[in-house]
Amino acid sequence: MAYGLRLPPGPWRLPLIGSLHHLVAARSPTVLKAPLIYLKLGEVPVVVASSPDAAREIMKTHDVNFATRPWSPTVKVLMADGEGLVFARYGPEWRQLRKISILELLSARRVQSFRGVQEEEVGRHRGVSAGRGREPQPEDRRAHKRHGRALHEITAGFSLGDLFTSSRLASLIGGTARRAAVNRRKMFELMDYVIKQHEELAEGSHGHSYRGHCEGGSSGRASEDIQKEGGLEVPLTMGMIKTVILDLFVAGSETSASTLQWAMSELVSNPEVMQRAQAKVREKLQGKTTVTEDDLIHLKYIKLVIKETLRMHPVVPYVASAKGVSRVMQGHGYWDDAATFKPEWFEAGTVDSKGTDFEYTPFGAGRRICPGMAFAQASMELVLAALLYHFDWKLPGGMLPSEVDMTEEMGINVRRKHDLYLHPIVSVPTTCMIESYTTVP
Repeated sequence: MAYGLRLPPGPWRLPLIGSLHHLVAARSPTVLKAPLIYLKLGEVPVVVASSPDAAREIMKTHDVNFATRPWSPTVKVLMADGEGLVFARYGPEWRQLRKISILELLSARRVQSFRGVQEEEVGRHRGVSAGRGREPQPEDRRAHKRHGRALHEITAGFSLGDLFTSSRLASLIGGTARRAAVNRRKMFELMDYVIKQHEELAEGSHGHSYRGHCEGGSSGRASEDIQKEGGLEVPLTMGMIKTVILDLFVAGSETSASTLQWAMSELVSNPEVMQRAQAKVREKLQGKTTVTEDDLIHLKYIKLVIKETLRMHPVVPYVASAKGVSRVMQGHGYWDDAATFKPEWFEAGTVDSKGTDFEYTPFGAGRRICPGMAFAQASMELVLAALLYHFDWKLPGGMLPSEVDMTEEMGINVRRKHDLYLHPIVSVPTTCMIESYTTVP
């Protein structure tokens, strides 16, 4: 940060570490009481906007000035072959990649075309919850999950090398950039394997049926087709395509899983809300043996539960354009009794998550609003509806709802510090559950 600039106020700082010691109290009003706050995280200057008005200034009025996201040493490692979407600098390349991703992968039409895959995954998890055991997974799928989670933890956590960028010693001690390079290489190797499979299928079908067979599309296949068609402002390289796929994997899977864990945590901690949610789902779906995406339009209360979960536990509490999402959405000046989990906040339908209501921006706002918003909402609603329709849920060991540990693990994203464990009790069997029960001696 250059000297002579008029900086916002901020809490007192310590030598070397700056404001890092305040992060443990980041939700305290004494720390985040001003609309704009200046922090120094090691050597990194940060300005946090923690009110709707300040957020509007940054993400609407001066959106272009804040559209480029800062690159840490770890991010530079991940962007070695292409900038992708999440951390790409604002410009022609980012605009082109975002447009392609939305039109070919994340539009409402494309999301609808993925419904078969989504419903299949929900069915698999439903079977596991019913006690049929987890089906063996191919090694490449297990490896993808393992390395994807590792990359998510690397980018979401705090690294000495990222906070003290001028110190080689800090980088060596932290080792985050090195681990990022290893996991990125392994993820790219998995992508090479999948891309090779697509190419072999395409060659085997001689172009006649493969495209139709994959109408739902895959990120790699869609990008390859566009690459071959040409006529792009910025030519696509395979490195750029892989980095976009990496962004979609890492940003899409862990964030939705974390939100669903928080949703179930809040529901079991608030039995009246849980009973209301289950009653409404079962009333709308009475007589059905499974939940499909066609049902979601009728499950209004499920949508409210997801919205309230994102208000209480935003996946990304601080977006890269320096906005304190969690502080804004939990501000007592904007939400009455803000600490209470209450889906009815959104019943009137006057607040949405599309980036126009700056007191509620779980997916961001402005030019950098999350392009996968529609996909994320549909997938989370489908999973949560299935969990509440088919099962009753019991806390283990006679634990009381008030005893559920709601401790957060802070980073770029907020996850539960400890996983949530619940006992499922089948309430509405599916066809596969009935078959399982009748064939087991």
